[in-house]
Parts: sequence; structure tokens; C-alpha cells
Amino acid sequence: MTRTEPVAEDLFALARAGLLVERHPDVSRLIAPLTGDDLLRAGRLLSRSDPDEILRAHPATPTTTVVVTGHGTLSELIPALTAETARHGILLRPHMTDHDSYRLQLADPGSEVYGDADLVLCVLDPAMVFDLLPTPWRPADVREALAGQLALLDEATRRFESAGRGTLVLNTLPLPREYTGRLVDLASRAELGAIWRQANAALLDLMRDRPSTVVLDLDPLVADGIPVTEPRLDIYAKAHLAPALLAAYAREVAHLARHIGGHTRKCLVVDLDETVWGGILGDDGIDGIEVASSLRGEAFRAFQRVVRQLASQGVLVAAVSKNDLEPVREVLRDHPDMTLREDDFVRVTANWRPKHENLVQLAEDLNLGVDSLVFADDSAYERGLVRKMLPGVAVIDLDDEPALHVRKLLADGWFDVRALTSEDRERPDRYRDELVRKDFMTGFDSVEDYLRELGVTVRIADVDARDIPRVAQLTLRTNQFNMTTQRLQPAEVQALAAGPETRVLTVHTGDRYGENGLVGVVLLRRDRDELHIENFLLSCRVFSRGVEQACLAAVLTHAKATGMRAVHGTYRPTPKNTKVADFYAQGGFVPSGEAANGFGHRHDLETITPPPPHVRLTEHLGGTGS
Repeated sequence: MTRTEPVAEDLFALARAGLLVERHPDVSRLIAPLTGDDLLRAGRLLSRSDPDEILRAHPATPTTTVVVTGHGTLSELIPALTAETARHGILLRPHMTDHDSYRLQLADPGSEVYGDADLVLCVLDPAMVFDLLPTPWRPADVREALAGQLALLDEATRRFESAGRGTLVLNTLPLPREYTGRLVDLASRAELGAIWRQANAALLDLMRDRPSTVVLDLDPLVADGIPVTEPRLDIYAKAHLAPALLAAYAREVAHLARHIGGHTRKCLVVDLDETVWGGILGDDGIDGIEVASSLRGEAFRAFQRVVRQLASQGVLVAAVSKNDLEPVREVLRDHPDMTLREDDFVRVTANWRPKHENLVQLAEDLNLGVDSLVFADDSAYERGLVRKMLPGVAVIDLDDEPALHVRKLLADGWFDVRALTSEDRERPDRYRDELVRKDFMTGFDSVEDYLRELGVTVRIADVDARDIPRVAQLTLRTNQFNMTTQRLQPAEVQALAAGPETRVLTVHTGDRYGENGLVGVVLLRRDRDELHIENFLLSCRVFSRGVEQACLAAVLTHAKATGMRAVHGTYRPTPKNTKVADFYAQGGFVPSGEAANGFGHRHDLETITPPPPHVRLTEHLGGTGS
């Protein structure tokens, strides 16, 4: 294990000086390089802090509330989870239910797991099955016990869909050899393996039609060599999963917490020399770089394949390299062994400027915050400079061993989402189109002339059932144009769409270059003769084209036409949404004082600003809604 004592000592020095609360914004930076025992040590330290005290000192700190329940002893999970969430700048508010209370917790809609938790972790272990068996037992006994547990979990997940607020997290059951080894004939072992795998497949299948449930597959973690159990803890402490496995599980949960909190990254930025291919293009030439025809070349080809796989699922991929542009383009176009081609990138930047400056320019071109970027580079110097100048960028530490590039790229699940939508898969093409729009704009003398020629279309209508996952995803991923940063799971969107006094509107846009798809959401609530805009959010891809003004005009006009006396909107400021602080004021609203979750604004519907003249608006807001 690699030791990182100077960094660890900095963190512990803060604790000894009593500064952990005061300096809490520095924790994620100090803990990020830690691994193994150092990371767990830091987690134990941080788990002793009072989250409420930290929030009083730093009220903007992202938090996640987690309830943990299960069959075995899970005390080691809390420090591991505290450390893993802290790595991503998230403050953990944990609560542990009573030992072996998962059945009662899941069966009672009034229990802790149905409260206000963002995540409910029901940690499953093999002992919850084998503890039910007689002695001696046969594979048929295991089948019966598993069937009972699956029936319990099936009913619990259905109940959670209607009564739970957050996300219920289950996991597959690893099968330790100590259980298979108790069967002396190979036929019985094979039968047990088949029964066990069928049960795990059924567990994973629970995610199919239950949007509030996530099932984490532990098999890949165990396949990495992590032990399932530690015999002494298993027997003496009833801790049926080894601390190392709980730590790996905590890492996966932290990725989910990051996504639910709206912090999923959107763009992977890769260096080229010694990252995408072996060698230095400027020194070795196009024929001298290693791509596939050597041992190291095969490692780079494997990395390229993974990058392309990510791009196919909606991850934006860009290149930033210290090279001349034309040779880079020639490699991407013409090198016979390249897997990645120029069309796989939304932007290829090759020049001699500092990389952190190129990253800022890339984020601006894509209309993203720099905290949406993940930067992978083999140069310690370049990585250190980016960390120093752009602390919001996630940096992946590659080195001179390309066979490890893939493992390091995937270790933190930077791009993990609950489920992919069609918009996800189309995102890279749409961002490439957006860059074409920006280039198109340079040919006009004014923004007004550009927008007039762009031909913006906007359609606003009630949410369709098939769009509910995408709406939930937008609430989780959108940060810049997000008036209240309300995060919703699919079940919550469904409930709002079906509510008698609530309404979910979707915004689709297009222009001369094609359709942008579902890019915005308006959440409405009717209170007698007044309408409340509970949230309004818009993808960063379509800012500043009049889309937001057209949608607001449609809502106000419809409210007036249906007898509303006033419309209220709330703005909850965050570090990322300052650009929309004046949105309601610019739309004719007047301040109405502090609201429960931000600052209130009111429109009396006397004078409504019409949609911008360059926007062709189609609205489908008729019916009995608000």
C-alpha cells in the first residue's frame, strides 16, 4: 500500500488543532489522495465530527442523509462511507438502525427507512440466508431460504416505491467458499452455485421497474480480489462482510450519492502523448507512436476502447494536448491502428498554452462549469498545475504504466448515472452541433442577427410517462440554470405529474441544426387562485437563446388565461446558479421576501413580457391543470 503521510498528517493536524469544522471546505482536497488504511483512518476521524456543527459554519456544504440497515454488524461501514463521500465534497449524515432489524424496518412504512433519507442502504450478506438453514442442509434448503428472502425484498421494494422518499440500495449476495466447501460432492456445489446465481439475477432484476431501487453488484468487487468475510469478525462480531468489502461497497455508494446530489461529471478530457497513445508525437512522428502493434501499444488501444465505450453512453470526450494541431488531426484521421477518431471527440485542442487555460476555454465553449470536467494525464506536473489552478476539476493520476490506465479511469465512476436515456446517448452529437452553432455565430455582426437566423423552436407541454426518467435526471444533473436545485427521483416526478394540484412541464427545443431534445423542466403547484413555480431548470446547452423567456411567458400567459391571480417563483442561491439570480426580476416579477427555501418573487399577471420574436413557441398547456 502506498503511504501518503504528509497529506494524512495535514488532515490530522487540523483535527489536533480543533480546525476540522472551520476548515471543512479543505477536507475533500486533503483526503482525495488517500487510499487503504490511510483513507479509513481519515474516515474514522471525520465520522466523529458533528454534521450540524459543520453545516452551521458552512451552510452551502452538499450533504447526503443515509440510513443503514441489514442483518449483520455494519459499524465499519460508517467511517468508510464518511471517507468516500468526503472525497467528493459531500458531508455524510448517517443513521444506523438496530442490529438485524432490516425485516422490521422494511415491513413498516412508519420506520426509519421510510423517512427523509436520501439513501437507504439495506446491506445484504450471505449469513442472512445460511443462518436460516438447519444442520445439516442441502442445496434445496438454500433454494427455499433464498426464495423467502427474495419475496421479502420484492414486497419491500414495491412498498418503498409508494412510501419511501429517497433511494433504496440493495446488493447482490457473494458466495464464500466456506459454504460451497461444506458440500463434498461437486454436483451439489454446482447446484448451489446455480441456485445462488439465479437469486442474484432476481435481485438485479428488481431495478427493472422500480425506479427508487438500486441494486449494487458485489461480484465485480470480489473478482478484484477483495475477501468476502474476515473469519474472526464474522464469528465473534457477527460482521458478515469483511471491512475491505464494506469499504469497496462504500465507494460505490458514494458515487451514487454524488449522482443523486447533482454532481455527476459530464466531460472526460484526455491528454494524448503517453495517455491515448505511446510516445511523443512531436519527437517520434506519426509512424513512431505506439497504438496497437506492441505490448505497450495494446495497453493504449485498450484505453482507447474504454474511452470510446464511455462516449457511446453520453460522456463528452475532449482532448487537450501540448502538440501542434495538424499532426494530431492526421493521427486521429489516418493512423490505421487508432480506435479513437476525430469524430469521437467533441473538441480536440492541441497547442502550447497551459492546460488549465485550455480546460477553462473548453468549459466555456461547451457551456459547462469546470467542475463538470474529468482530466486524465500521465504528467504529474500537468496534473498538479490543474489541481492548483482549477480545484473543481477531477484529476485522474495516470503514470508511465499504460496497462493501469483503464483501472484508474474507471475507479471513481465519475460518469455513473441511475439509468441511461436516449438523450444521454445523443448528447455528444448535440454538443458537437452546439460547437457548430458557436462557429456559425462568428459570422454575424450581432447576437440578434445570429438568433434570428438560428431559427429557435420551443415546445412546452405536460410530461409524457416515457420522459419521467429524463426529467428526474435533469433535476440531478443540472446546476447552472436551476432555480431551486430541487433533486427528484423518478417516483417523485411521477407523483408530481399525477398530483391534483401539481404539474410537470417539459421543454423541448430545436433549431436549424436539428433537435436538442428534452432540455428543460418546469414544476408547478396550484394554491387556490395562485400558481407557484416550484422549480425551473434548463440544460446549459440551450442558455441565452430566449428559450427560458419563452417558457416563462407561456406559463404566465396560461396562468392568466385560467383565472390565476398571481404567479410565484423562488430562487435558491447556490455557488453554481448565480447566473440566474435576476431571472425572475427580468421576467417582470417583484421580490416578495424570503421563502422557505430561498428568495420569493411575485408576478401579478397585469403585464406579461411576450416571448422573444426570434423564438417559435408551441405550447400545449390546455386542460384542467394549473
